[in-house]
Parts: sequence; structure tokens; C-alpha cells
Amino acid sequence: MSTGHVKAEPKSASAAGPVDVHVGNRIRLRRTLMGLSQEKLGEALGLTFQQIQKYERGANRVGASRLYDLARVLDVPIGFFFDDMQDAAPKTAPVPLQPSVTTGFAETQATFGGPPRKTVQPPRLFDLPADEAALFSRRETVDLVRSYYRIPDPSVRKRMLDLIRSLGPAEE
Repeated sequence: MSTGHVKAEPKSASAAGPVDVHVGNRIRLRRTLMGLSQEKLGEALGLTFQQIQKYERGANRVGASRLYDLARVLDVPIGFFFDDMQDAAPKTAPVPLQPSVTTGFAETQATFGGPPRKTVQPPRLFDLPADEAALFSRRETVDLVRSYYRIPDPSVRKRMLDLIRSLGPAEE
């Protein structure tokens, strides 16, 4: 006998979230910059192109060993996939398992009367605002960069760059 109420399924721990979407976007960015199709990347990893699509959309989580393989095939450090992460990370802090108990190496020097631990920002691949960094994931940008570097004469490349700069608004 049903009461007509549908119980909402709790989100499983393995469900993909904003971090997975961010990592997927970084996979797509690097793949397109290298000129690889989803099929070619899949072949290099022993996967189908559908699985690559799911990773890139953030529909599936990328495990640690798969992330290692992706970094190797795409010739980037693992940290590349997490560059600009603060823009994709959830705004809420994770809840500790036992907030009143801190043991082992998790304690900071402040616990022992020393100065508090300083947090160091990891280096980012692109030191750009998020809206400008997003330009690098557009196909038009990738095509422009590829075409630019196909120009064999460096002096012609420089003149093209000067021309393109002259067409846009003056930098402040």
C-alpha cells in the first residue's frame, strides 16, 4: 500500500559534482589544445570515446589512477586538472568526522603553542581571471592559436599579432 509520497534518493558519495565538471573541462581543454579527438584520447587510454565524453561532461568521476594516466597521455602535471579550482569548488567547507577530536599529524603548530600554519597557493597554469581563462576552452581560440603557429615565418607571425592587436580596443 502506497501513501503517494516519493522518498528522495540521497545523493551517493560516488555521484559527480562541481569538481568533476571542472576536471572534465580541463581534460577537454588539454585534449583540444593537443588536437586530439575523443576517440584518439580514448584509444591512448584503452577507453571508448563515450567514456571520454562522460569524463569531460563531469557525468563520471575520474579515479586517481585514471587521472594519472590522463596526465601522462596529455603531457601535463596532475595539478593541471585542478588549476583555477576555487572557481568550481563548492562554497561550503567539508564537515569533519569528529569536530572536537584532532589527532596525529592533522594538528597544526598552533595547537602546540607555535605560529599557525600558512597556506600556500599552488601555481596556476593561467594566471588569468576566470572569464578570460574560459576563453582557452573555446574551439575558436584553439583554432586561432593553431593557425598562428602554422605560419612558418616568425616576422610574419609578429606582424599578424600586431594586426590583431590593432583591431581590438586599446589595453588599459
